[in-house]
Amino acid sequence: QVHLVESGGGLVHPGGSLRLSCVASGSITSIYFMGWYRQAPGKQRELVAVINSGGSTNYADSVKGRFTISRDNSKNTMYLQMNSLKPEDTGVYYCQASSSWGQGTQVTVSS
Repeated sequence: QVHLVESGGGLVHPGGSLRLSCVASGSITSIYFMGWYRQAPGKQRELVAVINSGGSTNYADSVKGRFTISRDNSKNTMYLQMNSLKPEDTGVYYCQASSSWGQGTQVTVSS
């Protein structure tokens, strides 16, 4: 089981960009699915994007065309590039791999 640590969150204006990183304590090469989730205040945690070991990706409809998930196995790191951010993107973003979850990083989109 790997330990995951997210970073890169913060406060950004609508239309801005952020890049989240998720660093694993061990190799992610053999981990088939990795994903980003988010939880807004008062709402359930929802899937944002997933990527498999072959690089295939899938996105929630609400972020398609704006977010890009990627992974660098050599760095044991997964990324989430978020562009054209909207206030409704606000929440705590979590990375997930195997049965492990990170502690989350706060993303706030506000003018």
